[in-house]
Amino acid sequence: MAFLLLLLFFFSSPFASADQTAKTYIFRVDRFAKPSIFPTHYHWYSSEFTDPAAILHVYDTVFHGFSASLTPSQAASVLQNPSVLAAFEDRRRHLHTTRSPQFLGLRNQRGLWSESDYGSDVIIGVLDTGIWPERRSFSDLNLGPVPRRWKGVCQTGTKFTAKNCGPGIGGGINKTIEFMSPRDADGHGTHTASTAAGRYAFQANMLGYAPGIAKGVAPKARLAVYKVCWKNSGCFDSDILAAFDSAVNDGVDIISISVGGGDGISSPYYLDPIAIGAYGAVSRGIFVSSSAGNDGPNAMSVTNLAPWITTVGAGTIDRNFPAEIVLGDGRKLAGVSLYAGKPLVGKIYPLVYPGKTGVLSASLCMENSLDPKQVKGKIVICDRGSNPRVAKGLVVRKAGGVGMILANSASNGEGLVGDAHLIPACSVGASEGEAIKAYVNSSSLATATIHFGGTVIGIRPAPVVASFSARGPNALNPEILKPDLIAPGVNILAAWTDAAGPTGLDSDRRKTEFNILSGTSMACPHVSGAAALLKSAHPDWSPAAIRSAMMTTASISDNRFKPMIDESSGKSSTPYDFGAGLLNLDLAMDPGLVYDVTNSDYVDFLCSVGYGPKTIQVITRSPVNCPMKRPAPENLNYPSIAAALLSRSPTGVSSKTFIRTVTNVGPANSVYHVQVDQPKGVAVTVKPPRLVFSDTVRRQNYAVTVTVDNKKVVMGDSGAVFGSLSWVDGKHVVRSPIVVTQIDQM
Repeated sequence: MAFLLLLLFFFSSPFASADQTAKTYIFRVDRFAKPSIFPTHYHWYSSEFTDPAAILHVYDTVFHGFSASLTPSQAASVLQNPSVLAAFEDRRRHLHTTRSPQFLGLRNQRGLWSESDYGSDVIIGVLDTGIWPERRSFSDLNLGPVPRRWKGVCQTGTKFTAKNCGPGIGGGINKTIEFMSPRDADGHGTHTASTAAGRYAFQANMLGYAPGIAKGVAPKARLAVYKVCWKNSGCFDSDILAAFDSAVNDGVDIISISVGGGDGISSPYYLDPIAIGAYGAVSRGIFVSSSAGNDGPNAMSVTNLAPWITTVGAGTIDRNFPAEIVLGDGRKLAGVSLYAGKPLVGKIYPLVYPGKTGVLSASLCMENSLDPKQVKGKIVICDRGSNPRVAKGLVVRKAGGVGMILANSASNGEGLVGDAHLIPACSVGASEGEAIKAYVNSSSLATATIHFGGTVIGIRPAPVVASFSARGPNALNPEILKPDLIAPGVNILAAWTDAAGPTGLDSDRRKTEFNILSGTSMACPHVSGAAALLKSAHPDWSPAAIRSAMMTTASISDNRFKPMIDESSGKSSTPYDFGAGLLNLDLAMDPGLVYDVTNSDYVDFLCSVGYGPKTIQVITRSPVNCPMKRPAPENLNYPSIAAALLSRSPTGVSSKTFIRTVTNVGPANSVYHVQVDQPKGVAVTVKPPRLVFSDTVRRQNYAVTVTVDNKKVVMGDSGAVFGSLSWVDGKHVVRSPIVVTQIDQM
């Protein structure tokens, strides 16, 4: 398969050492300090720092140093070496777990697909759980030879031979359920890879749901797959960093990583291997996209915050899988389900809510929490949370229940995702859940049945910002708006492994070529594929220019031409929810103007947030000098504007000025005029209000001044007010969101 260029797996942390007190540590070493007597850095590390057997990875591209399995005292000893710039303990990361290409504005033989030749020969590196290479989505039919710049190898292993790579393919954990090779035991990596760059697969469906033609965003792009995550064991920083190192050396153009912390804590950039690895890639012209996280709708839950990473949230598409609960009193309540087994065919069953007893484990349908005498032959209401949604159905079935209604909690709101349940089951929002529980409490003979509605397209409104999609503001640097944008991430059909059933549960023996999943993990590869298309159409664009094109052309309205809704609240969403908006590839191909960012700009940003030269070198690999006058972080040439102003000032009025530079990538002789949608209670002025470009003038600067009268401005529920700034030339609308918030002076 020439379609798959490289398949590697990185394996270190779970079997790091028989010594249970040992841990994996990552050491950043000053590469310029290596004595000339040592032929390689490895010889230096294994001679002066630690025993060779303890070393797991040596990093020499996006990062300089090594990872090793050491006791805390051994690690402390290594840290004493003056050549060691930083050390951090290995952390476990988590995966942030059809019609979506059309929903993004892609059409056959037209627009960006046509202009980019479907992403032909662009190489996308996917850092995930591996791949199931035999799937039709990874066929190499009618693809040309592998790009000459490719330097990768094929790494073989358990049930994975060189034949699984083909021409140009370079190639604790529970070994009973994993493959010590790039083969995917989990399914997540197969799904994300085919979302980014899957070939056309006709008659695709998941157990009858979402039938049609499955295809990735960039169907002719090449895939380089790096296995950094392991079934039931997560993804370790040391392995992720090694994969970044390999991907850059191998010659990828795009890196897609649907992985993040998931613990609600964002590490500083110099302690975050994803940020460090991504910087090493971006500084070499490689676009990096990452998932925003699934801890929404909580404020400040967004992860992968580095400004050189394109951070992607999730929205819905115009397809749904409806189910309907019919109560004994005749009421009908809407829900969602991907159940594909024997239906209830309208038969009425007794309805019970185990949580009525006040026992939390029973309300959640945890393992061994249900009394068979109470649930046998009944439909059981289970609250969402703690254990996997589909696992609750197995608990119900084990206790003798015939069906399940999965009710959202208040924190989940009305956001629903489909699950391939093993028993007749339906998910409902918090309000419907409360209505059903109230019915059970008020009736001595509560009954219900569930109808399954299959696949419905043309849903309105869409997109809607998914409840689970992580939200801003940026917890590290509120001057940089995150997420950057959203893409389809709810109920996405893509290829699946043969090693797991559609639920991923060990007891699920069903096999399916495709699966339907939800998460910002699913949104991220849409942007990765989109970047491949833009890179193919515009080979000279930088990663920042590609991101800018996506952000400044993103949509903020739904298919009713109304403002996008927040699924969790039913209210209008804000840039804290969707960033610049929904990816719109019809427009991104020709954005008119872009906001470009250089490596030195990122260094100035790191200086502006208070990092010293040695700390910055942990990220940049090379020594840097910060300007005498400390730069302002908000002046990074970002396609969005986030103003944090003092809530108290002597005059009662606060203001801040931002500098931006735009580069013309449209017709040489163009004139743009500014249009401002003022945030409520805020004055925004732009100088100059007119930008003139010519053959000799491709770049122009402008200044934006944001002024707040503290007596008049009223911050919303999110603690901010929102507007936008657009440059318009009659054809292009180059839009940047504006976010204004207030901070107390320290």
